[in-house]
Amino acid sequence: MTRENELLHQIKKGNISCWEELVSMYYEDILRYCIYHSPDLQTAQDAVQETFLKVIRYFPQYQNRGKFRGFLYKVASNTCTDLWRQKRNDELPEEMEFLETGYARSEAEVNFQYMVRNLPKELKEAVYLKFAQELTLREIAIVMDLPMRTVQSRLRKALKVMKREMEGEV
Repeated sequence: MTRENELLHQIKKGNISCWEELVSMYYEDILRYCIYHSPDLQTAQDAVQETFLKVIRYFPQYQNRGKFRGFLYKVASNTCTDLWRQKRNDELPEEMEFLETGYARSEAEVNFQYMVRNLPKELKEAVYLKFAQELTLREIAIVMDLPMRTVQSRLRKALKVMKREMEGEV
C-alpha cells in the first residue's frame, strides 16, 4: 500500500490529521499547475487553496480507486476554470512571471513554454499535464475527461507540431 493510499484510508476512518501530509504531498504540483492557468501568483494560490478545500469538503463522496492524483488535478482544473469565469478573462497573458522559489526558467524551458503556448487549446493542456506536471496518460484522461486513446492522439499531434516548429517549418 502506498503512502497516499494509507493516508486516504486513515482519512476515511476519521483521522483528519492525515490531511496535512496529503496536502503537502501535492501542494507544489498543484500550485505549479494553477500558476500555469492563472494570470498571477495570488490568483494561483487562491486556486490551490480552493482546490484543497473542495477536495476536503467532498472527500466523503470520493471512492478511492487508486486515482486520487488524477482526481486532484481534475478539481484543480475545474477550480481554475471557475476563477477565470469569475474574472471574465478568456486567455492567459502573453508573459507570465513565475516568482515562486524554484520557478527560475532555463532557456529551454522558455522555448518549451513558448511552443506550448502556440498550440491549439485542446493540445496545450495535454502537453502541459504530461511534460510539466508529469501525469500519466490515465491521469490526463481523468483530468481532461477524455478517452486515453484521444489523449495519446493529442500528445502525438502536439509533438509533431512542436517538432515542425523547432525545425523552422511553421
